Amino acid sequence: MTRIRLAYIHEFIDRTGAPRHYFRRFGKRIALPGLPGSEEFMDAYQRALASQYVAVSENRTKPDTVSAAIAGYFTSLSFRSLALRTQAERRLILERFRKQHGDKRIATLPQAFIVSMLNKMRPFAAQGWLKALRALAQFAVAEKMLAADPTLGIKLPRVKSNGFHTWDEIEIARYEEAHAIGTKARLAFALLLYTAQRRSDVIRMGRQHVHKGSLTVVQQKTRTPLKLPMHPALLAVLDATPNNHLTFLVSKSGQPYAANDFSEQFRAWCNDAGLPKACTAHGLRKAACRRLAESGCSASEIMSISGHKSLAEVQRYVAEAEQERMARNAMARIPNGRV
Repeated sequence: MTRIRLAYIHEFIDRTGAPRHYFRRFGKRIALPGLPGSEEFMDAYQRALASQYVAVSENRTKPDTVSAAIAGYFTSLSFRSLALRTQAERRLILERFRKQHGDKRIATLPQAFIVSMLNKMRPFAAQGWLKALRALAQFAVAEKMLAADPTLGIKLPRVKSNGFHTWDEIEIARYEEAHAIGTKARLAFALLLYTAQRRSDVIRMGRQHVHKGSLTVVQQKTRTPLKLPMHPALLAVLDATPNNHLTFLVSKSGQPYAANDFSEQFRAWCNDAGLPKACTAHGLRKAACRRLAESGCSASEIMSISGHKSLAEVQRYVAEAEQERMARNAMARIPNGRV
């Protein structure tokens, strides 16, 4: 598995044996804290990248163009307040848009053009593009670059999807049979299943986050702080797995995983267990919610662990568990011999 590659990063080992990382571009050097893939490192990297991008844009970009608006948006508080993953997704979309239309005046951006462009995309892609363009337009309106938001009133049809596959108990057992306690593969699995957290949070967990039997988490996506009582099964796996690093999970080079690298490695572990591609790291978060619901937990209790912001997101697990429970109770009332 390859290590995360980031542009303009210079890495070396100092006299004390500690790794040092700098962002270097156009003769300027910016020190980056933490290790590649960690929240503080990636946050500092994004800020450095944005500042350098604007420096170049100020020299090369004409005012009041789409390119100038995008450059300004990347340094705005609204953009910098987004989760790092969302920042990366929006940057990718808007950079593609800038490459195609950056020289055009943003004030002349018509709604009909945006609608025509979105209609040529697949549903999920169109949803992502509309969110990115709407955020850009709202920034441009606030900066007086646009008189009105051209995305206002654009509505896309809802995309019906059950989302990520929820692991069932057979799939969970198959993974556990393939990866014994004490292996990194089992540790990753246990952290996902017994904390109900996203991969972006699991890869940042370390022993410094454990205190008096609870694991402290600040969710990267929502900034929600959580204190999670540690399940005995997770404690058993942690005690049996050697670890001398800042995070529980590290790559072969001893560095914390980047999110995509971890997904690739977890996919390999699932393949070793003979599991289908539908089984993903996020599916274990859903499996944890399912288990909690089947154990009789309320939606609010599940949310206190998973950190979901919307009651509707977890209510489905509770409804499904209650339906199955009531169906079994109803069937048990039918006298023997009756059809």
